[in-house]
Amino acid sequence: MNEQLLTTATARIIAVQDDIVSIESLADTPLTKNEVIYILPSRSEAKHQERLKAEVLRIYGNRADAQVYESTQGVGVGDLVIQSDEMLSVELGPGLLGQVYDGLQNPLDLLATEFGFFLPRGVDFPPLDRNCKWAFNPCVQLGAKLFAGMSLGSVQERRFKHKIMVPFDIKGEVEVTWIQAGNVTVDEAIAKIRLTNGKEQTITLKQRWPVRKPLPQQLLRNNLSQRQYPSEPLITHLRLVDTFFPIALGGTGCIPGPFGAGKTVLQSLIARNSEVDVVIVVACGERAGEVVETISEFPLMTDPRTGGSLMDRTIIICNTSSMPVAAREASIYTGITLGEYYRQMGLNVLLLADSTSRWAQAMRETSGRLEEIPGEEAFPAYLDSSIKNIYERAGVISDLQGNNGSLTMIGTVSPAGGNFEEPVTQSTLSTVKAFLGLSADRAYKRFYPAVDPLLSWSRYLDQLNPWYQRELAPNWTEQVREVLELLAHGNSVYEMIQVAGEEGVTLEDYITYHQSLFVDMVYLQQDAFDSVDVTVPLERQKATFLLIMKLLSTEYHFSDQSQIRDYFTRLTGLFKNMNYAVWQSSEYKQLLDKIANLKA
Repeated sequence: MNEQLLTTATARIIAVQDDIVSIESLADTPLTKNEVIYILPSRSEAKHQERLKAEVLRIYGNRADAQVYESTQGVGVGDLVIQSDEMLSVELGPGLLGQVYDGLQNPLDLLATEFGFFLPRGVDFPPLDRNCKWAFNPCVQLGAKLFAGMSLGSVQERRFKHKIMVPFDIKGEVEVTWIQAGNVTVDEAIAKIRLTNGKEQTITLKQRWPVRKPLPQQLLRNNLSQRQYPSEPLITHLRLVDTFFPIALGGTGCIPGPFGAGKTVLQSLIARNSEVDVVIVVACGERAGEVVETISEFPLMTDPRTGGSLMDRTIIICNTSSMPVAAREASIYTGITLGEYYRQMGLNVLLLADSTSRWAQAMRETSGRLEEIPGEEAFPAYLDSSIKNIYERAGVISDLQGNNGSLTMIGTVSPAGGNFEEPVTQSTLSTVKAFLGLSADRAYKRFYPAVDPLLSWSRYLDQLNPWYQRELAPNWTEQVREVLELLAHGNSVYEMIQVAGEEGVTLEDYITYHQSLFVDMVYLQQDAFDSVDVTVPLERQKATFLLIMKLLSTEYHFSDQSQIRDYFTRLTGLFKNMNYAVWQSSEYKQLLDKIANLKA
């Protein structure tokens, strides 16, 4: 074993249970909660000295329990432990975009290049390329007085101006004593600042931040940043979401549903087509096949906003079901910290977590091994507060430099058997403000997206009403509620038809049923395989919705049910063809005329 590592060891293993180890301090070095430690297994068969990363969870006296982010095979009582004196942290700086990391921010492509398909344990790779040169352009002068989070300058990262900010852990006002433009790596100095105690600190392009600590809190204490009330919707180009169940830019939402209901497909389309600057996809516990599909597809896809590669504005945090459970629990914190970093630059960030159920299951496993008192369905008693702490890190930030950035978080939940009453779903629903409930029945009927409009809701519909009045129509929200009521009434009539047959309902109710079916078929459903219908700009959504409202308000004079059925069948066919036609094309206008002239 490396003699240098032996001399830095300050603790030893006294017990091992799966991925939980108990350690005992050998010196006066204090143990700190959430501190990162490194275990040196003496019984390992590896050719190199392994350093297994772990995180302290619980302290009692000079002993502590820690969760290990790797397999504990070969770890035994008496093995030495090195303390890092820092929390579980990520590196923040240029070079994050386009990367695929694991839950601990190890670049998976470099690991695969170095070691092949089977990744060894105890290996750390720097998250940011140490050899890449970045052209730093200062935006402040010598003697400038700054606070934590304020910009010193920028480098060009793909299509974004990546701001290099004063480290977020700096206290009080600092003075720039040296700053220089040039091509530098992330480890080279670009500036020096004088701290409040008179000492100088060198600034590089990168900095570190503990993942379990919300980044904006430090900035708020300096009165440089403040949370704003979300006032604009996240435009996803999905009619059902944008019109009926909007998610605010800087807001929170969840997509629960049973297996096979289309969560991953829906989440993928939201990632591709949403009007945001940066997308962070956290695959925490998903099956490896689904993650491989995401990793292989995104670089080949064209970004609809820029025409470049979709990976140019995407970061993927990947911890599949076959990877260590403890690292799965850390992956969401890693993703959301990266999101907060880009938000502080004034960018709009979308974080997609798939799925938070498996993240919660990882917490349940760890809690059980720590012998904590379990809550409902053996989940830890702090499950609710943990979920709230994650989603509450989303939001809109505004600073004194005029930068407005947002972090929107959408998490998928995979309740067993589609049971929305289970603890993870219920805790999530009590936290988020938009709920897109997927239905196995609608998925079986090949409805896409399979979001059940009778189960789903969005509290942003009223909150964003001023924006809708200004950008869409003065009575937009009222019209949306009318259609939702129509869908509920139509479902009631459908249930009556199932019992009494079509002859058992009145003509008026039969018209209501076909109107609701018409809205469902032509507006709620969207063809993910059609190049036109897969993404619908807000302007087209507005025109289509107002046309539907006009048709629904028409006074019909039908003599029998077959006439009603025939009319709405023809109307639905024309409308679907119009959805497939290019916006404002000659084909689109011809179909629009046919709809207007269709006789009841």
